[in-house]
Amino acid sequence: MIDHAHDLESVRDATERLLTAVAELDNASVTQSSRLPGWSRGHVLAHLARNADALVNVLQGRPMYADAVVRDSDIERDAPRPLDVQLADLRDSAARFQEAGAVPADWSRTVELRNGVTDTAARVPFRRWIEVELHHVDLGIGYELEDLPEEFVVREIDFLAERFGGHTDVAPTRLTDGTRAWRTGREADSPDVTVSGSGADLLGWLAGRRDGSPLTVHGGPLPALPPL
Repeated sequence: MIDHAHDLESVRDATERLLTAVAELDNASVTQSSRLPGWSRGHVLAHLARNADALVNVLQGRPMYADAVVRDSDIERDAPRPLDVQLADLRDSAARFQEAGAVPADWSRTVELRNGVTDTAARVPFRRWIEVELHHVDLGIGYELEDLPEEFVVREIDFLAERFGGHTDVAPTRLTDGTRAWRTGREADSPDVTVSGSGADLLGWLAGRRDGSPLTVHGGPLPALPPL
């Protein structure tokens, strides 16, 4: 059972961590490259602000973005802004998301995201939590996958294992951190491959943030994952 109110609080906490860390930067460091190919830190911050507004649209029954071109052009427009403007936008857009989440609503309803993807409204706060946590790591400013809350790591592995579950191009795979286990890839009576490692390394591989080299693989090569 998804607890959207709990996840909204987790988003608030993650956002405060992000804002505190970003406030230590300066204008020059915002223009430097992030860990995402082709994006500066300013691009990441701009995306986070615009994503908050996009998820407000989702909760209020509007299209998430007008279209892909507008989404990309808004990020490009906002990326070069100075640090104080980025921080104000991050803070204000985060507040708008929290306000939208506080409105009484049918959280079991189906909402539409990008590219025709649908989900329950109750999972929108968790999706925002994903954005804030992973893009904080993407900034490359000292917050690493190992610093993520354990609850988030476990739930994001759940989420990504489910996302790749049934994917015909991914071998039937068992994932384990030594305590918990997940299944992903093509449907099969038993997995072809077992991939084990820390939660941070499993998450990094599933989310495309690490190449999987620290993981231990039995039964075949490390499966190639499609892009998110």
